Amino acid sequence: MEREVDPGVIEEFLSQLPEKAFHLGLRVVLAGLAFLIGIQLIRLIRSLLKKALNRSHIDEGAVRFIDSFVKFSLYFVLILTIASGLGVDAASILAILGSASVAVGLAVQGSLSNLAGGVLLLVLKPFMAGDYIKDGQGNEGTVEAVDIFYTQLVTPDNRVVVLPNGTLANGTIVNFTRCGVRRLDIPVSISYEADIRKAREVIMQVLTAEEAVLKEREINVFVDSLGDHGVNLNARSWVAQADFWPVRWRLTEAVKYALDEAGISIPYWQMDVHLDK
Repeated sequence: MEREVDPGVIEEFLSQLPEKAFHLGLRVVLAGLAFLIGIQLIRLIRSLLKKALNRSHIDEGAVRFIDSFVKFSLYFVLILTIASGLGVDAASILAILGSASVAVGLAVQGSLSNLAGGVLLLVLKPFMAGDYIKDGQGNEGTVEAVDIFYTQLVTPDNRVVVLPNGTLANGTIVNFTRCGVRRLDIPVSISYEADIRKAREVIMQVLTAEEAVLKEREINVFVDSLGDHGVNLNARSWVAQADFWPVRWRLTEAVKYALDEAGISIPYWQMDVHLDK
């Protein structure tokens, strides 16, 4: 049996429709204005926060990490507030988010691990922006930024390497910049017929003549091993971190020329083949 619709109900609905549409449109417009104003307020808060952090002389990587975290948090609060203004029950939204948190957590567990890793890197500070580091997988470069989920490195040949914070925080990190000075070892091989004392003297003269070598640190040339094709020496000195590679290149070339002038031969790999008649 079909129920007849009361014409009065339809008339009442139609009479109230313009008013309800007006209120709904007004809410949408106000929500849009609130969103635009909220964006400007978030930008202002982030700008003031950055200035305060920079005045506190906090590491640049930590500043970027905190800024990213505050940005996402404020946008979440803004969207939740606008949804409440449109009539959406905030408690219902939070309940839905709570019930879905387990599934979302399993889906983004890698991202959560990276987030936790970013917090550890921020607190423990194994490196800072501008440091030259190398991780356990062999990735190395200058730290450009430490964001919420990833750390960016710039390699010497100007490539950008993006590393997950979770893997980076739980792995081995070698920081080449932290100590300021770095030991420089240059392997030099001479033939067994060469005079070791003379070779040590020639190499020592090259090391002491280099201005970038730190004279207050130990400078030494010693026999490191007896190889298959020659005597392996090690020319050891200390240089500033920023001078490491240029000095290494210069000294390697200078040692070769000095040994040539002194008549000390550098052996090369060779194979002797004897044929029986």
